[in-house]
Amino acid sequence: MKLLRLCLIVAALCLTTGVAGAEQPTVRVYKTPTCGCCQGWADYLERRGFDVITEDHQDLSAIRQRLGITDPRLMSCHTAEVDGYVVEGHVPADDIRRLLAEKPEVVGITAPGMPTYSPGMASEEPQGYDVLSFDEEGEVEVFSRY
Repeated sequence: MKLLRLCLIVAALCLTTGVAGAEQPTVRVYKTPTCGCCQGWADYLERRGFDVITEDHQDLSAIRQRLGITDPRLMSCHTAEVDGYVVEGHVPADDIRRLLAEKPEVVGITAPGMPTYSPGMASEEPQGYDVLSFDEEGEVEVFSRY
């Protein structure tokens, strides 16, 4: 009972201080103009409370190079920047929030390829793929597993 009371007090404090409704940092999405799933992912992030800016480019290779995504095995169909991190591909919003909250020493996170059951593709609930983190030395680790 005491735990429930404590949870209710914390929730009330968050609501009154604006923490629960705090705005997320802006996500800048680089995509090709004809990719529907890229726009689908950007729309999904907006529905999840992120401010999203999209930029269309015919070729994303220079952007990826500048952002440190040089391993083709980490690439997907779109690239994004948020609060100093790179987000490559169909990464779920909760993983972006976790990245921003934990602030690990990585370049970013990626959902390589185009996972079928991922936000922006066939499902808003991720299924059957991994989100990976990667650093400047090329180390790759599983960030989330779905």
